Formats: sequence, C-alpha cells, structure tokens
Amino acid sequence: MTLHLKMDEPVDRDRLEDMVQGVIGEPIDRPEGELKVTGRAPYAMEQLPENCHHGVLVRSTISKGRLADLDKTTIEALPGIRLVVTDRRLLRNPAQGMAGEAPVQETDNIHFFGQPVALVVAETFEQARHGAQRIVQQLQADTKVVVNPDDPEAEIETPRKKQASTGDLDKAMREAAFTVDQHYTTPGHVSAAMEPHASLASWDGDSLTLHGSYQMLRFNRAELADALGIDEDKVRILAPYVGGGFGSKLGIAPEAVAAAIASKELGVPVAVAMTRQNVFEMVLRRSETSQRIRLAADKEGRLIGIGHEALVSNLPDESFSEPVTQATPFLYRGENRLIGHRIARIHRTPAGSVRAPGEAVGLTALEIALDELAEVSGIDPVELRLRNIPEEDPSQGIPFSSHTLAEALTTGAERFGWESRDPKPGTVREGEWMIGLGMASAARVNMLIESKARVTLTSEGRAVVETDMTDIGTGTYAVLSQLAAEMLGLPMTEVETRLGDTGLPPASGSGGSFGAASNGTAVFLACEEIRRQICEKLTCEPDDLTLKDGHAIVGNRRVPLAEMLDGAELSAEGHTEPGDAEDKVRQATYGSYFAEVAVNAVTGETRVRRMLGVFAAGRILNAKTARSQCLGGMTFGIGMALTEELLHDKRDGHIVNRDFAEYHLPVNADVPQIDIVLLEERDRWANPLQAKGIGELGICGAAAAVVNAVHNATGVRVRDLPATLDKVIGGL
Repeated sequence: MTLHLKMDEPVDRDRLEDMVQGVIGEPIDRPEGELKVTGRAPYAMEQLPENCHHGVLVRSTISKGRLADLDKTTIEALPGIRLVVTDRRLLRNPAQGMAGEAPVQETDNIHFFGQPVALVVAETFEQARHGAQRIVQQLQADTKVVVNPDDPEAEIETPRKKQASTGDLDKAMREAAFTVDQHYTTPGHVSAAMEPHASLASWDGDSLTLHGSYQMLRFNRAELADALGIDEDKVRILAPYVGGGFGSKLGIAPEAVAAAIASKELGVPVAVAMTRQNVFEMVLRRSETSQRIRLAADKEGRLIGIGHEALVSNLPDESFSEPVTQATPFLYRGENRLIGHRIARIHRTPAGSVRAPGEAVGLTALEIALDELAEVSGIDPVELRLRNIPEEDPSQGIPFSSHTLAEALTTGAERFGWESRDPKPGTVREGEWMIGLGMASAARVNMLIESKARVTLTSEGRAVVETDMTDIGTGTYAVLSQLAAEMLGLPMTEVETRLGDTGLPPASGSGGSFGAASNGTAVFLACEEIRRQICEKLTCEPDDLTLKDGHAIVGNRRVPLAEMLDGAELSAEGHTEPGDAEDKVRQATYGSYFAEVAVNAVTGETRVRRMLGVFAAGRILNAKTARSQCLGGMTFGIGMALTEELLHDKRDGHIVNRDFAEYHLPVNADVPQIDIVLLEERDRWANPLQAKGIGELGICGAAAAVVNAVHNATGVRVRDLPATLDKVIGGL
C-alpha cells in the first residue's frame, strides 16, 4: 500500500505531537556513528574486489581549443597499463544538480584548463598515475579565449527570468534620507568535501553496478544511464556512506562514466578516484560574484528601495548560474525594488552548486550593506533590521508560512550581550588588539521535493526503513530512524534504516536543505499507513491507538507488536511531492549571527573570539545533528569571511590554489567555541512534519557578521572578500 500526499494546503493537525515514544527532536547519536569513527563504514573506494584495476584521469593543459591526438600506443606499452580510454562518452564536467540527464560529453573539444580528456587504466594505481603523467597530448589552442569575467570581450548574458523591477528605485534613492550604493565582490569557492570523488564500476552482462560518492541517486542513475546510452533499469548505484558533498556530488561526474566505460571494455572492475587537485579542477566551483547593492531608507530607517544586481560566470552552455539574489526579494521591506542578474560566459572550470547557492554569497553582501546603512543612519544594526521585516512577501504580495526573524534577532542580541557594543568603530582596545562586534540576519528559501520511502514492520516487531536517500554526513540515518521509531512506538534499537541504493524507493536526495523534510515526510506517510493497518488488525479507530515501546495500546489492552503480527509483517510506501502550497505562501527559514573579533593593529590579523547563531527551521528532528549542521555552516562562514578564495591565473584561467595547502580552509585554531540556539517553531505549510531545512541556513550571512565585526573593531570596511590581513592593514 502507498500513502500519497501532495502539499496543496497546510496540514490541519500536528500528528507528531500525538506520538508518545519521545525520540523526535532529541539529540540522539547517529546509528552509524560508531562505524564511521572506527573506520568500518565502507565508502566508495574501501571495498575493492579481486582483480580490480585502477584508472587515473588525464587533464587538459589549455583553456580552449581541440585535442587533436593522444599518444596512446606508447603509454599502453608501459608496464601494467591495460587501456587508454578516449571514448566520446566521457564527461566534460559533472552534471548540474537534479539534471537527470548526461552533461556535455566532449573529449576532443576543450573548454577549460583541467578538463578531463582521457582515462589511463592499469593494474595498480601507481602504474595508472605514471601513465597519465607520461601521456603526450597534441593540442590545438584557440588564439582567442576569455577566462576572466571582467574581460571587456566576455559575452554577457542577461536572462529575462532572473530580472525583476517594481516601483522606481532611482527616484527612491534621490528622495531617501539615507542611502547606500556600493559594490561588493566575493571570490569563487570549492566544496572541499573530505572524501574526494570516487567510483568503482563493475558489469554483470549488460547490467552496471557503481559504488560511488553521490548525493542524489535517482537523478544520478538517470544521468549515468544517459551518458552510457543504456536503460536506467540496467544501472544500480550504491552510496550508503558519502564523505561530504556540499553540492559537489549532486550530479554524476567524469570519474563515474570513465570507470564504467573502462570496466565494460576490460571485463574487470575498475576504480577511479580523483586526486584533490582533480576535484578542484574537474568538479563544479562556486562562481565569483560582483554585486551592486543600493539601499534607500526614510528618516526612521525604513527601507523604501532595494537594488541588488549581480554578475556571475559560467561556461557558455551551462544552464546553472549562481542565484545571488535569491533571498533579497522577500527578506526586507521596500516598495521600490530592482533585481538584476548577468552571466559572463568564460572558459574556466564550470560553476555549479556549493553549499547554499545564492544566499551564501548574496546575503553576505546584502548584510554588509545593511551594516553600512545602519552606520550612515545612526540606527543600531539589530534595530534597523527589526524595522524592516515585512508583513508579507513584498515581491509577490503573498503571506509568509511562518516568520521568525524578529525572534532570532532579539534572542541573539540578548544572549550575545549586544547592548554592550560601542557603535563607534575602533574604540575598544586590548593592547594591540582592536575589538569589535558584528551581526547579520540569516535566511534561506525552503523547498519540498518529490520523495518515496518504504517502511516494513517485521514479524519480530522491528521496523526497517528503505529508501535511496543518502547521508552525506548530515544525519539522515538518525533522523529517518527517529521518525519511524516515533510513529511506530519503537525504541531506536529496534529500527534499521537502509540508504544509498537505487534498488530502493527513489528519494529526493541530499541537497538544497530539503532532504530530511522531503524524505522524512515519505517515511512519515509510510508509517501512517502501517498504523492504519494495525488499527484494522485491532479493530480500533486511529485516534484510539497508542504505540509505545514495542506495544500497541488500545484502552486497557496492551499487546506486544510481535504478538499482534502473529508471524506476519506489515509494509507500506510513502510518497510526497510539492503542490500548490509553494505558490500560496512564502516559505523560508531564518536566523541571526553575532560575532566578536579581535584585529591586530600591527599586522591586520583577525581572530574570531566568539560567535553565536540563532536559527529557526520548523520542527527540529534531531537537536544534535541540527546543531552540527549550524556549526559547520558558521565555520564555512568564517572561512568565507577571512580565508577562502579560489584563485585563477588571469592568463589561462587555471586554478592556482588547487589543494588544501593553498586553498585556506579555516582550521581548529581559526574557529572559536560557537554557541547555537535552535528556536521552537512549527510550519503547517511546509509538510506534515512541520520541519524545514537547516543544513544550509547556517552559512547564509555568517560571513557578513564577521566582516561587520572587523569594521566595528577597526573602522575598515572590506567589500572585497575575504578580509585578509593585507586588506585590513591597508585600510588601517
């Protein structure tokens, strides 16, 4: 039996409130945690079969042109080398998130420096690496190539659907009591997941099994099948454990297709793992941005106009472009509004989704601009934001499904001790250290994605949850197990969750902060159907049934589930999909950040001394995993503010800092103790769980709080991120 729900209207009852097992929301440990910390959780490259061969991708060394030939014969004569793959089915770059079809497949036409052009396969990894390093490419480089978004010869695209205008912003700017009109720039970023891209392919006749590191298996299966030219039912992808993604593993990537082609030709399993340098060059980056923000406010500091225009980049034929202005239309009031979006078509590693695409960089700039408006108007930054919270979505004129920004701001200010902040920059000193406080709002759009799951109540009275959903370190195993345990009245030890296998019901996948709510709803629906089946067996009404600690309770009757089942089992599927609700109300999550920094007056070095994040994301399904997501997002924000910067050679566009030695992630010494507050919230429009996404909320605006604190400490306003010490000391 399948219970289906299309979200057209708000849910009329909070069913989880009716449950009594008491595990939802609790900070329960991950069921698979022990396997991970002891090294027993099998990741994509950790169960290599006998006679497994290894492949290493060959990268282009020009930015644009043509691969005329490869010296395959010489390489195939080297010891251990079995094959050099130059098949035209090889991928140029990974598929964009939720594409569901193969990305561009070209090995002879070069579009960016580092593009994969071939695969060398050998009996050992070392032999394959040696062959890939020795291979000679005959390349015909184009004499004219644009690799920089600010190149006057760059083709600029202005997609109509990403432009919006209401009222007269220019007039509002002229008539406003206070204005801000500034440009802000953010560099490119990479996801930097702990586990590099890796795939192990093997064939059984015309059926392919791929062990891979991917986030969205139902889409990845379709993409891989399309790339290989075979039916989807001939492809099985296994990804029970994924060592981080942050968007980098949303779409099928070059190593998977290359491994599959080589395995088919050689008749043996083939494993292909990208090196860290490969990941930087061959996997999608976050685009750099150039943003112009205009703010117009009346004498009370209420916004009467907002303008947000952005320039991003990507390859000429890629559909994705960083949605920089995604939160600007609904976050603050202002009747005169202008949204502008331009794409520079250049030849760099293609751009795609990196954690919180859009808000991560767009809110960073917007929240710095709000801080500048607070300064020119003389209004406290928290108070300024409170005065500009709209009563309805100002861009669409529809109500909010729920709204918690005011609570997040006031709770954060009180907990952080914001009232002690000296608004005059550069006035608080501790020796040679200048001390400052900064803050910012957080916001992220909320989505529901079609998802399915199966739940089985076994004859022993245990529950098994099955779905191809992935756990990329976010806590999916824990959350789905908690939902089944709560709905079916079972201890957590009596629930098993099976993930990451395309042989299981297709889920939303992990991405866009929609995974737990979307797939969790599917699990919830399956459990509701099982509860209905239990009621049939016990001849009772649903409202009369209580399930707790493995027992069914109806009135004075208390029956063990195993006894009630009498050797049978109950099974059901849940199926959820978005409906009209997403058009009737504006759904979003909100929060606030507060940061204290110390800036050295001699060196310009910035140290974050303490940081607070306050977040509301509907019902929190697991307080521990939710907190961990916020900690990770805020750490990412510290990196964005102070250290992370993808650098390209302006001559050919190649990535200069393509490893962790030169791409400066924040490390333990850079990150203070971070305080997290999760606000109580329910959103009836979101889903029956009344839960919303939190995985990306923690990064959306976090960098701005740090940069604003630097300004309060020093008086230096950094608009070109990151705020490295050379920029700070230059301002001092």
